[in-house]
Amino acid sequence: MRLAGWMVRGSGWLRRLGAGLAACLLAGASLGAGAQALPPELQKAWRATKLPLSSLSLEIREAGGPVIARVQADEPRNPASVMKTVTTWTALSALGPDYVWRTRFLSDPGARVDEQGTLQGPLYVQAAGDPWFRQEDLWNMLRELRLRGVKNLSEVIVDRSRFGDVAIDPGDFDDSPDRPYNASPDAMMVNFGATRVVFLPDAKSRQWIPLLDPPTRDVRVEGRLEWLDGACKGSPVVAADVRPEGPQSVIRVSGKAVGECGEFSVYRLAGNQGDHFEALFRLLWRELGGTLSRGIRDGRAPARAATLAWHDSPSLADVIRQINKYSNNVMARMTLLTLGAELNGPGATPDSGGRAVRQILKNQGVDTAGWVLDNGSGLSRQGRITARGLAQMLDAAWRSPLMPEFVSSLAISGVDGTVRRRLRSEDTRGQAHLKTGTLRDSRALAGYVRGASGKRYILVSLVNNPGAAAVRPFDDALVEWLAAR
Repeated sequence: MRLAGWMVRGSGWLRRLGAGLAACLLAGASLGAGAQALPPELQKAWRATKLPLSSLSLEIREAGGPVIARVQADEPRNPASVMKTVTTWTALSALGPDYVWRTRFLSDPGARVDEQGTLQGPLYVQAAGDPWFRQEDLWNMLRELRLRGVKNLSEVIVDRSRFGDVAIDPGDFDDSPDRPYNASPDAMMVNFGATRVVFLPDAKSRQWIPLLDPPTRDVRVEGRLEWLDGACKGSPVVAADVRPEGPQSVIRVSGKAVGECGEFSVYRLAGNQGDHFEALFRLLWRELGGTLSRGIRDGRAPARAATLAWHDSPSLADVIRQINKYSNNVMARMTLLTLGAELNGPGATPDSGGRAVRQILKNQGVDTAGWVLDNGSGLSRQGRITARGLAQMLDAAWRSPLMPEFVSSLAISGVDGTVRRRLRSEDTRGQAHLKTGTLRDSRALAGYVRGASGKRYILVSLVNNPGAAAVRPFDDALVEWLAAR
């Protein structure tokens, strides 16, 4: 008789039945066609994790073909950053790879620039929700204003209406409000809202000189790093903690660094997104010789405002590579909000973005029962997906004309992104495109593996357990097993 892929015969049937049936029962998997338990080749690797099989959801299938293995694939689990594949695929399929975010400088209809370079009326900044808007992009837009003869501004009004009230407390998730991965989304985000502390080596005085970028009056650095002699054996590890002091933020630094390592930087959130934008706008405008007589505030641009300058982001195909390969949380949040704005109108929220995702996946035949789509990044304790549903989505992506753009956004095993130091053997390096997920009590891996036969396999592994970190060797074994098929 056959039982979920094992041959049972003769007097040894009890020994074989024990391993196979126990795995099926613990996994809650049916013994019917298309529902199999953990393949025998992987059971040893799973046992080595010392995790209960009840903590695993797994689906492995041929791309465009049958299911190979399925373990509790309908159990909703926290996918950590693997959630980003859902956000990026639905955005790519709905908006297209050439979609761009356009940030605009506007003026009142008919407003003129006088002989002294004064713009009549306010300068409106129409925020696009660009997830990759950088300091140099803002500088270029301001420079375009100067080229058009604008020198003096009375007031700057920032129109953030594309998104609704989406600000978050950066300390809510893990009580680390100064870490850039916790950055709040904002329709007018620059450099992810992060301040850079540059440490310059002064070998003559044996000191590290800290510089702030951008330098603002509301942020200062205190403390010092100890100078060490010797060979540089890796990136310096320093402490840089932000604490508020009235209206200012203080970045307190400490630690040791080898002078031979040379200049290095750390990034911290030293204020909210609005304050960061205002400080940077004022600094760059002043450096370009501009003046601002009043201030910067939020508001709405007139419906028929005239465009003075604009900036187009990189294409969505390029943006999702940054999100997936390097697991950028705030860029994923911004992409989900953009999806909500495009499909459900301005004033986008995570809820409107989630509704857009569900509708797109429904149209693609993906089962999202039990899913919880809260912010699109996976930096969440509440987010949930199923292994079966995610495998369906990855299969739909594989069969889509947009497959090359999506697959190329994933990290390549042993080569780049979050798996550059994993799966580096001759048999696995470059053979898989993967997205990893890491949270306390949660580990996930999903993507595509090229087998030795030339077939492509879809892999989804989700583990929720206090000891979830132990699953990494098992996930690597999964990829190795598929790469050898």
